[in-house]
Amino acid sequence: MSEGPLVLPPVRLLPAADLARLALAVPLLDRALRLTKWATPERPVDAMGELLDDDLVRAADELGLSTDEGEEGLAETAQAWGVAVDTGLLAVEIDEEAEESTPVGELAGRAVPGEAYERITGGDPQDVLDIWLSAAETALAEAAAPDFESLREVMEDGDQVLLDELDWDPEEEAEFLDSALANLYALMAMEAAEAADAPGDGSGDGPGSVPLPVLAASLVVPDEMEQPSDAVLEEVTEVMMRLDDHFRLLATSGLLDYQPVDEALIEEAEDEEAPGGAGEELDPEEVSRYGMVRLTPLGVHGMRERLADAGAHAPAIGDLAAGSGTALLEALTHYPDHAARAEAELWLAGRKAADAARELLAAARGDDPEAPGRRLICQQTLTLLGAEAEPALREVLDDRRLGGLARVWLTERGAADVPAPDADMVFWLTIDTLAAQLAADDAPELLSDLVRDLVARHDGFFDAAWRVDHPATADVLEAMGRLHPDRKSAKDARKAAFKARSRTSS
Repeated sequence: MSEGPLVLPPVRLLPAADLARLALAVPLLDRALRLTKWATPERPVDAMGELLDDDLVRAADELGLSTDEGEEGLAETAQAWGVAVDTGLLAVEIDEEAEESTPVGELAGRAVPGEAYERITGGDPQDVLDIWLSAAETALAEAAAPDFESLREVMEDGDQVLLDELDWDPEEEAEFLDSALANLYALMAMEAAEAADAPGDGSGDGPGSVPLPVLAASLVVPDEMEQPSDAVLEEVTEVMMRLDDHFRLLATSGLLDYQPVDEALIEEAEDEEAPGGAGEELDPEEVSRYGMVRLTPLGVHGMRERLADAGAHAPAIGDLAAGSGTALLEALTHYPDHAARAEAELWLAGRKAADAARELLAAARGDDPEAPGRRLICQQTLTLLGAEAEPALREVLDDRRLGGLARVWLTERGAADVPAPDADMVFWLTIDTLAAQLAADDAPELLSDLVRDLVARHDGFFDAAWRVDHPATADVLEAMGRLHPDRKSAKDARKAAFKARSRTSS
């Protein structure tokens, strides 16, 4: 995975019990469990811990995998056995003397149910998920392994593999696959944010599939490149085909739902440009021929665990529910709107309205650079509270930093006897709100409209604004000078910013 800290959008996870049920139905884990039960109380193995030939055929029959045609059924059975061993569902005990002298394929020890089998049958959802993820890790390692058909072509004297003759670096391929899955996770999280208001959102099923060309382009096309070159588009196609090979191998892992690339297109890959890399609009049905992929709800959980283990910041909705008001406000300044609302609702659900309001208001105080963002999130979160919170809002009416937002909240709810704010409080709240929106890097065109309307509503705005005793006054006025579409107003904003800086430095 990529070096350095990675910050990812928050995702919504299914409850652990639901994820555990999905995990137990995953073919890879289900087969490993069935073989573990079949092997109880013990099953003979060779020096490599693998089933003997006759037992491998019996195991395939146990799994309902046909051995009549080719070796595919036996290969899938051997994979399931390997998963059972790798995850600890089965423990292999090899006789030390046999290990040194017994040829592969002959009896050298036994396999018995392992510690992981006791855990997974204990019914704890987290144990089930941990063991499933271990099985998925095995599948990922196999997907990044060299192509064995190609290996046979570079065998020397029947047993020496010359990997340098095979154009395949397992570590590089594993990193490539990890990067692709991390990008898929991020793309799906961003798509969920954009589609948050669509009907059916919040079901826990997550967003739809990502076209394979889009995922490939995310790995190849630089962010600053507006129009990919022919060479870049050719690389996108090559990456698509690599991903197609990997994702087909992960079909039984439970990580992905994958619609492979149309076989007819594979034959034409050298002559075709990958769609989506240049931002072109194609018919959805045509795009689907190039492959569609999505992380399953289980895959979202698994990738979040892997990304967090690699040092990434990969939040999930609900992480902050038991935390402090300060932690909530600081985190939500970086969340998409729908995720911030969902997280805030969960945080509020476990608290009395007045107590929650007091904690949020206390967390919103401060003159540090992040304080305006905290206050803006505080104001948005307080809109989710009802009349029970009114006493807490009235307690801060005389507070310079909080009195303005408290008046807004009370007025919107039709509360009686709300004192009108003085001009200083109005301008302070205006500067504070703009500082928060600028820090959030909101869309420039929207901020430009806001600045224009704000100045139009207040005669002599800049004559008063530069006097506001707010740490961000000069910065806000400078930004208004950049954003205001009218040249004279922009010039007035820059003059006001200069005055504000002169006042604070004197």
